[in-house]
Amino acid sequence: MMRSVMQNKFGDAEEFYISENTPVPQPKADQILLRVYAASLNRADILMREGKYPGLKNVITLGLDASGVVESVGSNCTKWKAGDKVMALLNGGGYAEYAVVNQDHVMPMPDHLSFIESAAIPEVWLTAYQLLHFVGNMESNETVLVHGGGSGVGTAAIQLVKMAKSQSIVTAGTTRKIDFAKQLGAFAGFNYKEGEFAEKVKSATQGKGVNLILDCVAGSFWKQNIDCLATEGRWVVYGTLGGRNVDGPLLGQVIAKRASIIGTTLKARSNDYKARLVAAFSENAVPHFTEGNQNLHPVIDQVFPLESVAESHKYMESNKSNGKIVLVVKDRSHGEL
Repeated sequence: MMRSVMQNKFGDAEEFYISENTPVPQPKADQILLRVYAASLNRADILMREGKYPGLKNVITLGLDASGVVESVGSNCTKWKAGDKVMALLNGGGYAEYAVVNQDHVMPMPDHLSFIESAAIPEVWLTAYQLLHFVGNMESNETVLVHGGGSGVGTAAIQLVKMAKSQSIVTAGTTRKIDFAKQLGAFAGFNYKEGEFAEKVKSATQGKGVNLILDCVAGSFWKQNIDCLATEGRWVVYGTLGGRNVDGPLLGQVIAKRASIIGTTLKARSNDYKARLVAAFSENAVPHFTEGNQNLHPVIDQVFPLESVAESHKYMESNKSNGKIVLVVKDRSHGEL
């Protein structure tokens, strides 16, 4: 048996409780059993907790990514062995002491990173990599507008854009988040609470506009997005924090600019797609999580023990975080995390 976070029913964070006698999952032939040391929070966790995530009909143990040690492997698993330190993209189940995961959705932990730091990588960094390279087809010397510049995906995207020799502009809701985004490599940033950003973005790009937009806001930003998108630009929508509806002449402007609007998710993708994404990220990005300020690094805002999962969700919902929120699953008294 193991400890895991359970819910009484769909609802707010107060519905969480810690179960002490959840059965340990058993890996299928192509899976590993992961002893979870740390797991991270993602915005999708809130939607799933509330029962608002598309296709989710029953409460589940949340957790879309985690770090830990391979406990055992399935009969067809050849890539990993017991004792390997890894980080993994999960379909759920990270808020627990053990989780099962497809062997192709697992990555080696960077040598100098802790379990806590590594838990902050899979979901948001793979999302950012997907948005930029698999969906957005970013090229070098392009300009990318990253909404939510202080989020986990945002802070990852800024660094990946810089590594690809392109430039990023961010929007965020506080000066602190914008200043931090600039430290990570963004060349400009604008507080969306202090007026419209479109003219500022166009000014920062000498009137050209941006080649690519990574948009987690959608509805409330549509007019400004199409206004500051360059001709033949790509607008990738991966969230609807600002609403799902658009009321206005958007399509005419899309045609005039020969623009592309692309919607995407990660959790609902096929196992094969995720495997290709993990493989590309492992080859092209994971080696850059090395020591030194010029390399990639996860940004962590707060760390909570598993028992404080409700508080961690409330903190995420406050929108105060700048970077990732991580849950410690393994008892710290048993060793360094």
